[in-house]
Amino acid sequence: MAEFQVDVADPEDGMTHQFEIEGQSANRFIGREIGDEVAVDSLGLDGYSVEVTGGSDNAGRPMRPDVAGSSLKSVLLTGGVGFKPTNDGERKRVTVRGREIGSETRQINAKVVGRGSQSISELLEQD
Repeated sequence: MAEFQVDVADPEDGMTHQFEIEGQSANRFIGREIGDEVAVDSLGLDGYSVEVTGGSDNAGRPMRPDVAGSSLKSVLLTGGVGFKPTNDGERKRVTVRGREIGSETRQINAKVVGRGSQSISELLEQD
């Protein structure tokens, strides 16, 4: 059974809201990729949709948008997600996850792209 922590960033007010989901609500994210848009009514955010921007697995390995699938890959990086070089020209082989959300994914990062009639703060206060 899939279980995720979804971090939803709201660029309009600068807040990030965290949700723990499992079961049927979590299954809606399985198979989605970085850049996909997902409706999040199951999180209690009626009318809202979010864009998946990244995530990580149980060991903290980040998802990379340029790696296909959901499996682990060892890639040579010059910078970006998963490696921050300290010297010019520095490269490093790093193990990362692909861009697809799978059962090994633990955290999903997303940002709001479609808004409902109420603000997120108002919706969360009602619960």
